[in-house]
Amino acid sequence: MDNASAKALYAGPMPRYDFRCRACGDTFELSRPMRESAEPATCPQGHDDTVKLLSTVAVTGRGAATPAPGAGGGCCGGACGC
Repeated sequence: MDNASAKALYAGPMPRYDFRCRACGDTFELSRPMRESAEPATCPQGHDDTVKLLSTVAVTGRGAATPAPGAGGGCCGGACGC
């Protein structure tokens, strides 16, 4: 299967990976499939000496600060009564 066919099979959003160029110091991000996460990246300035950065994900929402009554909890979701 060629690359275009593989991309056509996966229509969802791809993860983004942050990189830093060691030559010019530029930080940039690329969207690519997880199977390509370890592949080398070229910076926008054309340099090949880049390193993938450890990224953190911030998840925000308007959920309740405490679980709803009867929502379970504990180590196994409340099934064991702990």
